[in-house]
Amino acid sequence: MPFSLYHASVGAYLQILPSIAGLIGKAEAHCQANGLPAEALTDARLADDMWPFAKQVFECAHHSARAIEGVRAGVFGPEIEPAPLDFVSLHMEIADARALLEGIDPAEIDGMIGRDMRFEFGTRGMNFTVEDFLLTFSLPNFYFHATSAYAVLRNQELKVGKMDYLGKLRLKA
Repeated sequence: MPFSLYHASVGAYLQILPSIAGLIGKAEAHCQANGLPAEALTDARLADDMWPFAKQVFECAHHSARAIEGVRAGVFGPEIEPAPLDFVSLHMEIADARALLEGIDPAEIDGMIGRDMRFEFGTRGMNFTVEDFLLTFSLPNFYFHATSAYAVLRNQELKVGKMDYLGKLRLKA
């Protein structure tokens, strides 16, 4: 199969986002089983200067579905507002991202190769092609936040392992 920007980007997002939903579910179950408020995990972080679990989850949606919306518009920027700390909102965030991504026609994304794309943050910006934005900015950020969400739960001693992260592999038929 020739290179497909859709499979390299949207395919990767759709592999990992269900795992993120699973991590939210495990965090919620842990809080319920231990009589903890949601914030015991949604506000947990690996280091004081890192975002909490909830923001890591939120950024998975931001750097997947909203990144695709950004390439459609030709511009993308950060979301600096805090993420909600309740499980219902986090579940919805990932479900909405998955729904948007599942509705994309691969030809649309593959047809964007070579188009201009700009990341803007205040008065600063970076110019990309769509493929370079997705492959060198969006995907690395997506994986960083997905891994950080997983690591926060591991750090809080939840029983999660690599299979809780990897998602459904795209195996040869």
